[in-house]
Amino acid sequence: QLQLVESGGGLVQPGGSLRLSCVGSGFQLDFYAIGWFRQAPGKEREGILCTSGSGGSTNYADSVKGRFTISRDIAKNTVYLQMNNLKPEDTGVYYCAVDPSWSRCGLDWTYDYWGQGTQVSVSS
Repeated sequence: QLQLVESGGGLVQPGGSLRLSCVGSGFQLDFYAIGWFRQAPGKEREGILCTSGSGGSTNYADSVKGRFTISRDIAKNTVYLQMNNLKPEDTGVYYCAVDPSWSRCGLDWTYDYWGQGTQVSVSS
């Protein structure tokens, strides 16, 4: 059974950092495009960052460009979202999702499989 599990969320002060993890089971993450999404209270879910299966294509939402990065640990079948210089507007539930795309990724794609989400709160 294909499953994604996010972790690493929590409460952090503005300017702080967090690293979220997305662990895959039942499939190999390195063959899939990975998307990170977030949903702030009272708002629609938005795509913030994605990378293709090959890693050759990465897209960022303007709101996180220069602050968030994505990486993979193939041995651990895990994808990470490194978030630096966090702001209160980064607060929300963060989700990872996968799509069987090798060469591209999109922030507005529907994605095939989703994790359950992890809460990130940025507040002083």
